[in-house]
Amino acid sequence: MSRRDAEHHGVLLVDKPSGMTSHDVVQRLRRIARTSRVGHAGTLDPMATGVLVVMVGEATKLGPYLTAEEKRYRAELQLGRSTDTLDAEGATTAEAPLPGWWSSDERAAKVEQALAEERARALQAPPIFSAIKIDGESAHALARRGEIPELAPRPVAVASLASLATTDPGTIELELEVSKGYYVRSLARDLGVALGCPAHLTALRRLASGRFRIEDTSPLGAFLEAPGRWLERLLDVPTAASLAMPLGRLTPEGTLRARQGKRLHDGDFVEPPAGTGAAGWLAPEGTLVAVGRRDEEAHVVLRGFR
Repeated sequence: MSRRDAEHHGVLLVDKPSGMTSHDVVQRLRRIARTSRVGHAGTLDPMATGVLVVMVGEATKLGPYLTAEEKRYRAELQLGRSTDTLDAEGATTAEAPLPGWWSSDERAAKVEQALAEERARALQAPPIFSAIKIDGESAHALARRGEIPELAPRPVAVASLASLATTDPGTIELELEVSKGYYVRSLARDLGVALGCPAHLTALRRLASGRFRIEDTSPLGAFLEAPGRWLERLLDVPTAASLAMPLGRLTPEGTLRARQGKRLHDGDFVEPPAGTGAAGWLAPEGTLVAVGRRDEEAHVVLRGFR
């Protein structure tokens, strides 16, 4: 590994601007951080803004764990038109006038009924324009070639979903908290079906990704205009891990065994991690040694950290 790839490790919380892909943000930060080891946890579409968790150096190993938590969004959808991408950037696939109830006293009740159905959703059909891989190729690449990918519905959960406002002409503002893998673009499509009118997503802002909140982010421009500022905002790896999983503290002997990838027992911990899911294991001095989990007989290393 070169010196360029070995300097700094941690997590940056970026308020992603509209008009850029999540990969675009990563590319900009790679140049500032002077390392290729930069990635993101939880993709945001180009139109979307808000919390993008960017990982640098050893923190890239935390990716699967930083994306596992629920996400909170504020969204806006428009009735009267549907698109192939399910958002405002796509080509129109259907248009229809607003239903008569939109201009009546039934509006609030109709919207609430559709939201109640969505709160009970357990399976969701992803958008065909998505990053889901099919035989190694992304669904959106197939869709752009005119090949309609077959995407099976995926398990999802809706923790909360509320209407903030309904305004003319046919705009619905929502706030929602949903599981990993939930597509808000699909929500716009499905609410349109439930309301009997084509619909598409017109705005999306991620307010939280697990315990990473919009209040803790910095605009991408702040990093680009003052390149040294990114180090001031870098969450160290143990802190980032603590926001995504329980922690355990190792003994010196346990630290050595963990670094060797061996199976550990409770005696190897000063404080064993709670539960049986993924947990961060800290050395006595506080550095992150590994992410591991407890099985029926021992604690098992899932990923080691330098």
